[in-house]
Amino acid sequence: MRMIDRTIELDCGKRTPTFSQRLAAGLAPLASLFRVFRNRMEINALHDLNDAQLRDIGLSRADLTSAFLASTFFEDPSEHLARSARNRWRLSSFLRPYEEQER
Repeated sequence: MRMIDRTIELDCGKRTPTFSQRLAAGLAPLASLFRVFRNRMEINALHDLNDAQLRDIGLSRADLTSAFLASTFFEDPSEHLARSARNRWRLSSFLRPYEEQER
């Protein structure tokens, strides 16, 4: 019999989670839900800005409306707004060289 045929399982690699780790894992969904709710309230406050202020941050009124309509209650609409602003910035930076050539 070879040495590799006789092994002992010691379970040394498996650690039991500590109380604080279990508590953090249990509270993570609650913290996530709180973050989504807070972001929804902040995005709702963006409706108070005028169109020029929204344009300054790369958004439009249609982006705000579509962010709320595209996300369910438990999803974070801020991801949709960030994607919209990023896409608008990329499109404007892509079209800017062509507009300068036409002048």
